[in-house]
Amino acid sequence: MNPKLDIIFSRRSIRKYHDKAVPDEMITDLLEAAMAAPSAVGKDPWHFIVVKNRDTLDKLVDILPNAKMLHQATAAFIVCGDITKAHIQAESYMLQDLSAATQNILIAAKALGLGTCWLGVHPRQERLAGITQLFDLPDNIIPMCGIAIGWAVERPESRTRYNNERVHREKW
Repeated sequence: MNPKLDIIFSRRSIRKYHDKAVPDEMITDLLEAAMAAPSAVGKDPWHFIVVKNRDTLDKLVDILPNAKMLHQATAAFIVCGDITKAHIQAESYMLQDLSAATQNILIAAKALGLGTCWLGVHPRQERLAGITQLFDLPDNIIPMCGIAIGWAVERPESRTRYNNERVHREKW
C-alpha cells in the first residue's frame, strides 16, 4: 500500500462512537467535501439532511436495521437526490453523483479524525418509504443512503482489498 494513500486505506466502517458531539464547523466541512464531488454534466442533484437530534437518530435504526451504531453516533447524514436535477433525469446518473459525494464525505471525515459508516437505503422500498416518511421528503427527492458520523472508539488497521484477479489489462 502506498503510504501517500493511507487516508483511503485507513478509512473503514466505524460502528462504535464516543458520546461527543460533532461540531457544526466539521459538519460544514464534510458537506463542502461532498459538494466538491464530480457530477454528471455538473448537475449536482444532491441534498443532505443533517441529523443530530437523538430521537431522530434512534428512529432511523427502526428504518435501517443494520444501523444500530446510530444509537451511539452523535450525527448522521441522509444523502438524497433530486431526480429532476439529475442528468437527463436518470436515476443511474443521480446515484453515481450521490455515491461520489458520499465517498468524499467518508474520506473527509477520516481526515478530520471522525468515524463513519455508510448505511444503505436505495433500492430497498421499505427503507425508501421509511426515510421519505420520517423526513417528509417531496416526491422528486430520493434518499440513497445514510452516513453515521461520530468520534470513533475503534481504530481498525489500514488495509487494501486489492485483488489482481479483478484487474483486466487491455482486454478481458
